[in-house]
Formats: sequence, C-alpha cells, structure tokens
Amino acid sequence: MGAGAILEPLLVIVLLFGGTWINRTTSSVSSAHRTRRKSSSYRATSPDSIESGFSSSSPKDELLGSRSSSPSTSLSARDPWRKRRIGIFSWTCEVTAPNTVVFKDRVLSRLLRKLPFLAECWYWALVYWTYQLGRAFTAVTLQEGTIDVARKHALRLIEIEQALGLFCEVPIQRFFLQRPVLMKYTNWIYSFIHIPGTIAFLVWLYYYTTTLNRVDDSQPGKPQGVMSGSPAGPLLYQARRRTLAVCNLLAFVVFTIWPCMPPRLLSDENVSGPQGKLARSYGFVDTVHGEKGAGSVWTENRFCNQYAAMPSLHFGYSLMIGLTILTIPLPVHHRRRTRIRLGSIGFQIPSWRRMACLFLGVAYPFTILVAIVATANHFILDAIAGAVVCTVGWKFNGILLNLIPVEDYFLWLVRIHKPDPAEMTRVTDIDGWIDDDDDDAAPTEYSSSSPCSFPCHSSLRNSPSHSYSP
Repeated sequence: MGAGAILEPLLVIVLLFGGTWINRTTSSVSSAHRTRRKSSSYRATSPDSIESGFSSSSPKDELLGSRSSSPSTSLSARDPWRKRRIGIFSWTCEVTAPNTVVFKDRVLSRLLRKLPFLAECWYWALVYWTYQLGRAFTAVTLQEGTIDVARKHALRLIEIEQALGLFCEVPIQRFFLQRPVLMKYTNWIYSFIHIPGTIAFLVWLYYYTTTLNRVDDSQPGKPQGVMSGSPAGPLLYQARRRTLAVCNLLAFVVFTIWPCMPPRLLSDENVSGPQGKLARSYGFVDTVHGEKGAGSVWTENRFCNQYAAMPSLHFGYSLMIGLTILTIPLPVHHRRRTRIRLGSIGFQIPSWRRMACLFLGVAYPFTILVAIVATANHFILDAIAGAVVCTVGWKFNGILLNLIPVEDYFLWLVRIHKPDPAEMTRVTDIDGWIDDDDDDAAPTEYSSSSPCSFPCHSSLRNSPSHSYSP
C-alpha cells in the first residue's frame, strides 16, 4: 500500500471537511432566527415515486433523516419535552422525547448552525464505522470451516449462473487481461472510487438539495430568498443517506449468515481435493491485490472480511447514486427543453443538464459493474443481490426514523441542538426561478428555416404561451 495508507484516508478527510466548508451557512445566525420565525412551512417534499415510509408521507425531523413537528405542535425554547411519532407500516404511536431547542444558543449548537454538514460527517462516520466494525469482528473470528463454506457458496453461485445463462465473468476478465492498460485503470476504479465517490456524491447532493435552497444564503447567480437547487429539498438527501445505512445493515446480515468467496480467491493453490480443483478450473485472476494491482487500504487490512462478496455494496451504492442522479428534479430554469424543427417535423430534447444527469446516472453504475466483474471481486449474482439491497433500502429507509427519539436523548445528554435543514429552506416563488408547472419550462426553438442558427430568446416571461419563439 505504501503512501496509500496515508493518502487514501487523507482524501476522505479532505472530502468531509471540504463538504463542511462548501455547505456552511453564509447568513448570520440572527437572520436565520428571523427566517424560522417567519416561516410556517417549506417546500421540500421529495417527488420521486419510489420514496416510501415516513420519509415521504409527511415532513419529519431527522436521525439519518427528517421528521419535523407539524405547525400545531411547534415548540418553543421553554418546552422541555416534545412529541415524536414512530411507527412501522400502518402502525404509529407518539413518544415523548427531550426538546433540544433549549440548547440552541450553546457554543456547539451555534457551530452546527454555521457548519450543518458536520452532522452529516457524524452520520457517515457512525454508519460506516458501525458497518466496518461488524465486518472486522467477522474477519478476526473467522474459522477455517467458514472459508470452506464460503467456497462452496461461490461454486454454487456459478452453478446457478450457468443454469440461468448468466455466467460471463470468465470471458469478461479475459477481455480485460488482454488489455493491460484497460485492466490497470479498472483495478484503480475498483479500489479507489467506491468510498471517496460515495462521499463526494453526498457532499454534492447536500449542496444541491439543501445549501442552494437556503432562504437567507446568497449564492452566485441566485437572489436571496430564492431556491436555486433541486426543488426536492433536504428530504431527498436525507432519504438517500438513510438508504445507504439500510444497505449496510442488510449486507451485514446477508454475508454473516451466508458467507461467499469472491471469484478471485477460487484459484487458491493450497486447496486440495476435487473442490479445489474445480474452483481453480475457472482460471480467475486476482488483479487488484497482485504484484501489478492497485491494492487499497480499504481492502488490504487484517480487519477486512474477504468472504463478504454477497451482496455487492460496490454495485448497490453505485446503483443508488446513479438512480438519484438520473431522476433528481431540476429547478425550472435548468429544465429548458430545446425544440428542433426539420421542415414540418418537430421534436424536443431535454436540457443539457438533464442529458448530463441521464448519462451519469447510467454510466456510473455500469462502470462499477464492469469493474467488479473484470477484477473478479464479484459474481453477476452478487451485483443482482446488491441491486435488491439497494431497492429495499430505497423503499423502506423510513424505518430508521424510529431512532429519532434515541437521537433526541443523546443530544440532550451532550447539551446540543441540531438544526433542521428545513428551517432554512423555505422557498419563495420569484419570476424566472420557481414554477410549479413542469410543462411551462419553455423550450428553446431551433428551426431549419430560421434566419439565425442560434437560439433566439424572448425576455418576456408573461407571454401567453410562456415559451420562447424565434
């Protein structure tokens, strides 16, 4: 690993602290207080149809999420207790929890108001290290019999894939092995993109759904008090963060109950008998951890469980990231479609930002899928299981909102109030920025008969059709 043992954790630290700085509040604390007093509601409802549970049914405050009090139960700093709603599926009940608003003027609470992404760093560390400690425990307590079971499970997966016509890992790896330069970069993608890429995604998503929507913060090109980020608001970010947590939980349960060896370990020369001979017959090569590989500090340590290939969180995470980018709602001024006319035929294409979202949303999970298979770190069925875990986490992440009262008690013990991002993301409609009707996102016309070869824009927003014409 060499310098990577220092540089890789350093990159994660830089991303987290960079995200904290980028997502800081630029308005004064007193201004933020005025906003909260004036605002009785905010526009931050997640629009995607796959949202579920408490995360989408109503606005709520957060532990790994958001679940705010309704206006009828709004609190003052003098109330020592508050009501929280918990539940699962159709069953709900109210519980009493401490009201941490009484600590809002303490030093650490003011620091969190100024640097709200610090709470996100804490959430990420809590989720990631809880998962890693669980994996480490299974790694250091590993028995020789578990390795044999993991090998049998891997061979069983090959049999299932062969029966389903999915067993294509061997030709895919051979294709890359015949192209050393491509193999080198594929190793690098597998080793170094997973964790930093996920953190970078969370930083960006928080910025786009929360920071750019703060009422009192001024951003480049955005009037104060106006939304310039995604109209989905902070609830979308919180739901995706919870999805990652549920993915980790489900993956830990699966690989603890059903350990599975990655393809690269099937070629172990020290395994005797017919099972070892069969495993070696497939010819998988460990390209990442070999002499010319790209080993990472995250995968090369004694606390890393090598027999947790099922499910693939590399692909599960990348699929969640890709789907989020693919479907993220854009502000109306970024949704301008282009209408192209070729004689009597006309058609529209999405804005370049939507096209970029479509490309990245497909390209990222596809790239990770190719990398995990080409490096022989996962089977195709591992990736499918990762997709299932992602889907379950996406659909049922709201279950984690039941931990909010626990968070309230923890914050009460440490005398800290964590601000709700919704308090600073009330949206005000201003001409040219906010429009409730997607269909009114006016297209820009290109016509083969037009005297100009560039889009001709009208500055009159109040035209009857609310569209640009040449």
